[in-house]
Amino acid sequence: MIFNQYYLDCLSHASYLIADETTGKAVVVDPQRDISEYLADAEEKGLTIELVLETHFHADFLSGHLELAQATGAAIGYSSVAETEFDIRPLADGERISLGEVELEIRHTPGHTPESMSVVIYEHADDEVPYGVLTGDTLFIGDVGRPDLLASVGFTRDELATKLYDSLHDKLLTLPDATQVFPAHGAGSACGKNLSTELTSTIGAQRQENYALLAPDRTTFIDLVTEGQPPAPGYFIHDATLNKMQRPLMDEATPPRPMTWDEVQAAMAAGALLVDGRDPVEFAHGHLKGAVNVGLEGRYAEFAGSVVPVDADIVLFVEPGAELEAKNRLGRIGFDRVLGYVDRPLEVLLAHQDQAQVASRLTPVDFEERRTDVDDLQLVDVRNPGEHALGSLPGSVSIPVGQLPNRLDELDPDRPTVVYCAGGYRSSVAASLLRANGFDDVSDIVGGYGAWTEVVQPA
Repeated sequence: MIFNQYYLDCLSHASYLIADETTGKAVVVDPQRDISEYLADAEEKGLTIELVLETHFHADFLSGHLELAQATGAAIGYSSVAETEFDIRPLADGERISLGEVELEIRHTPGHTPESMSVVIYEHADDEVPYGVLTGDTLFIGDVGRPDLLASVGFTRDELATKLYDSLHDKLLTLPDATQVFPAHGAGSACGKNLSTELTSTIGAQRQENYALLAPDRTTFIDLVTEGQPPAPGYFIHDATLNKMQRPLMDEATPPRPMTWDEVQAAMAAGALLVDGRDPVEFAHGHLKGAVNVGLEGRYAEFAGSVVPVDADIVLFVEPGAELEAKNRLGRIGFDRVLGYVDRPLEVLLAHQDQAQVASRLTPVDFEERRTDVDDLQLVDVRNPGEHALGSLPGSVSIPVGQLPNRLDELDPDRPTVVYCAGGYRSSVAASLLRANGFDDVSDIVGGYGAWTEVVQPA
């Protein structure tokens, strides 16, 4: 058997290639949208990708099933309860898929979504202990899939939590303890609240260590998994819908086109959003007015999807050479409306200084001085509610960065405003978004709450 795990850090996303060496037949599970790595590995090993399996309709990324089907002729397999605009191979609960000596077993595991399924891997069809199980978003390392995402329209949170409990106990925990667990996400994903940084585990270890599986009864389980979930980024429902649809394919090889200053100005006047992918420090030193800072070095696609409307045209401002990366990372979440990028960006900044500005960033000591001097200061915590509950700056209001676009009316654009997060990445996103929406006096705290707790002694 050939078994490859692919992990995409910026989306905390795991996908898999499983193949039988004797037949060369291969299956890819939960692929990312840019598929070149799967194709390269299959070609190198002489494999034929015959099937693409999706454990569910993903909400946090746009999956590459259509791209792989087009490139390889592979069929697309979903749970038999899934409904799509494109042709699929519907897979029944308990159905077996033979690749040769290697065999896969489908187990329907609804709960995170109604159509969720898991894939049990047998290195040999008659093995008593499976090699592993691909659990999608049903079972994570240290957590389970959240049952409250809007992707599951028509089902209540508690209904799905009940299904999730049954799926875990009746379908996954019946597997032998030695069965390896391979989830679709790791730490950082908004599909759960307590995901481990580990990328594999075993059924036995999860039985003993996973807080949700240790719940003594169904009621306790439901309370545990529905409470304290992080806010879902705004693009989740968009991607969950797109993953069911026949949609345009991604072109991961062609970079976006360079745009002149006049073209950029015309695009922004027509409503396009300028997304500056530089580091927050570089952005603070100088950027074009109206730009929103989402740094490529962070969780770029996730936070761009949190603050950029799904129907917005996008102009990129990035370091030269990063244009294709920025376009493709947005494409991974289905944000394909990239008009182009600012050609010779630093020259543009120098040539049009009347359209450039710097961003105010305060050290914790600077912030304390400003708070003393300014009576009407507006302080915004853009971390998740769980982070805020564990400690926050006195007087701050909690508005997670992903909720900020829809909650701007809760803030006064005429008041001096300071935003902060845990370390300074999200606060730069939030502060730039506020400036782009008419907030004139906005600063963020360098190093965020972590730096403040180290430098300033709380009163």
